[in-house]
Amino acid sequence: MKVAVVILNWNGKTLLQKFLPSVLDHSTGADIYVVDNASTDGSIEFIEETYPIIGVVQNQSNSGFAKGYNDGLANIEADIFCLLNSDVEVTPNWIEPILEVFRSRPETAIVQPKILDLKRKDYFEYAGAAGGFIDQLGYPFCRGRIFQALEKDEGQYDDVKEVFWATGACMFIKSSVFKSLKGFDEDYFAHQEEIDLCWRAKNAGHKVLYVGKSHVYHLGGSTLNNMNPKKTFLNFRNSLYSITKNLPRKKAFPIILARLLLDGIAALRFIFQLKVNHCWAILKAHLSFYANFRKMYRKREKANFVLKYYATTSIVWSHFVHQIKNFNILVKD
Repeated sequence: MKVAVVILNWNGKTLLQKFLPSVLDHSTGADIYVVDNASTDGSIEFIEETYPIIGVVQNQSNSGFAKGYNDGLANIEADIFCLLNSDVEVTPNWIEPILEVFRSRPETAIVQPKILDLKRKDYFEYAGAAGGFIDQLGYPFCRGRIFQALEKDEGQYDDVKEVFWATGACMFIKSSVFKSLKGFDEDYFAHQEEIDLCWRAKNAGHKVLYVGKSHVYHLGGSTLNNMNPKKTFLNFRNSLYSITKNLPRKKAFPIILARLLLDGIAALRFIFQLKVNHCWAILKAHLSFYANFRKMYRKREKANFVLKYYATTSIVWSHFVHQIKNFNILVKD
């Protein structure tokens, strides 16, 4: 299989200087590309002068994660795309276990490795951990990460496991599937577009897997910190987008109403925590959702909807009321 490791960059010269060496050292046999979203910090000049072996695709503007990758990947030929964040340190033999799963399980369309925290290397990292899931109301969580609670890696997830979504921080996807799904939804701009892509893939009959024998270290927060109000806006709005697009109508509408109510409770919680900017971000997310509802509704997939998509009824209730912080307590593998 021809693999292309593709790194999206926007003014990330410092990150490229730090993390490209590990990608070059441990990605033998793969082609490496940087897709640049119109950087102004000398990123392109640095790559061309220091690493001429790396292919460069220059986009005309900074149009976010979704459109940035869509535009960039249209210019790259490979059987497997590996979408890799610019703040990821890869490890020896990180690609081969992934390819082995693609070879042995042809129904597999998307794979992610184990995502560990670069700052605490024996802990899972927020963005993906050991594979993504959602609850019945569409809230995302991971094996190894429930909301802000991160588990220590003690080998509990050293397996191959079908999951619901794979992280955009390090996602391997068959190029044919990416193209058939028409890539990421560019209206998301950034955040949770990978959940939507995986959901659409599952609705189309494909499988998403996690492979614990491959691991990488993610710095995280390099573009937007987990508690940045803009990220709050994107996460709350884009989650509502995904529910609207990817569930049957009779199921989607009650869930949307429940989510709007729970989002309101979350906004009140932010007020009590004196995080007024996050409360305002949720309000803006709802206004944006209302303004774009008809557009999102028209994007609904015509394929059979996956009905048993969720791993638990309510991750909010389990975590905040019952204080469950470990995936293996919440969901019995």
